Amino acid sequence: MSVFDRDKDDGFARGARAVVAFPDMGSAERDSEARLAEAAGLAAAIGIDVVDRMALRIRAPKPATLFGSGQVEQIGLTARMADADLVIVDGAVSPIQQRNLETALGAKVIDRTGLILEIFGERAATAEGRLQVELAHLDYQAGRLVRSWTHLERQRGGFGFLGGPGETQIEADRRLIRDRMAKLRRELEQVARTRGLHRARRKRAPWPIVALVGYTNAGKSTLFNRMTGADVMAENLLFATLDPTMRQITLPGIDKAILSDTVGFVSDLPTQLVAAFRATLEEVISADLIVHVRDISHPDSEAQAADVEKVLGEIGARGEGGAAIVEAWNKLDALDDDARVAVLGEAARRDDVVTVSALTGEGVDRLQRVLSQRLSAGSRIRSILVDPADGAAAAWLHAHGEVIGQSMEDDRLAIDVRLSDADYARYVARA
Repeated sequence: MSVFDRDKDDGFARGARAVVAFPDMGSAERDSEARLAEAAGLAAAIGIDVVDRMALRIRAPKPATLFGSGQVEQIGLTARMADADLVIVDGAVSPIQQRNLETALGAKVIDRTGLILEIFGERAATAEGRLQVELAHLDYQAGRLVRSWTHLERQRGGFGFLGGPGETQIEADRRLIRDRMAKLRRELEQVARTRGLHRARRKRAPWPIVALVGYTNAGKSTLFNRMTGADVMAENLLFATLDPTMRQITLPGIDKAILSDTVGFVSDLPTQLVAAFRATLEEVISADLIVHVRDISHPDSEAQAADVEKVLGEIGARGEGGAAIVEAWNKLDALDDDARVAVLGEAARRDDVVTVSALTGEGVDRLQRVLSQRLSAGSRIRSILVDPADGAAAAWLHAHGEVIGQSMEDDRLAIDVRLSDADYARYVARA
């Protein structure tokens, strides 16, 4: 059940007029205007019309309402003047705070987590995506039953004459949610096993995997389309891509590789979603190389990069055993001349950064060369003995390595070939 589905009768659906309130805790990492713009973009992603937005400085969050009493009055006045029927709090709001704010404001209130969950619920296209989103929704709603429905104070009679007052409706609803979540987890475990088999099959295949990750709206899907010639949805829209997409690409010196486009990350990504989408995000863990696409023109680019790094750490894609990461600093076309010079200068001082414009294609050729170099890093010449009748093995070595020479040794064909450690492991696995 979606956040808005419960309230269709109240008119909280597409086209709702909303006021965004950002509780500014004084973080130096985030620009409040950029944060408000992002919240407005999140709302627009599901058709909500943001008519006003405000950043309110909070020194100490109030347990009852998060905002101070004067700030609550200010939000209420703004909402009434703008004829808004929805208030979006761009932060975490507890169930009690949500209920108190709705009472004080006379409008529906949702927080950042509820908004993001609503977007994911609308965008999920595959069966797996829908299962993941429903699980996240139920996990989120389980703690908010106290204010979600009006019938929860009723009780049902017990069984038999000595059954007592029975279980309250809120207890019944919680039990139903727990049962449904358990069923969803079992279904997702099956999906995860199937996905694991697919990954194992790809590992036995001779092709390296490159995963694109990044903050939402950083341009991953545009870069994916540019490199693959695909037509994956790529719009100036937050969370345009939810379900992972894979396509074959050719890189310099590498006949075939698999490029994967994954869901975008966002600051304060709900923990329910990180848990629910873990099976999908495991595609990143299994990649041979990760490309972190950054919107270098965004004022919060550094903070966004930190958010991505945090999620990568949570899913185990960082640290020992993790794939190497190349940063693609995207949207060069959006920079003015001075900013462009500064960005190019900074990138030149680093060996893990490539500057690109996925929109115009600038720098994409160089990115492909860097990916090829990284994937073939550690290459060395190996002498491999092949049965002369095994043409597939010889063809594989020619396609994925640099054949230096070959000769006959007794009844075997000795092929001297330059291969990376990863490609050699793939060759051994396929043999």
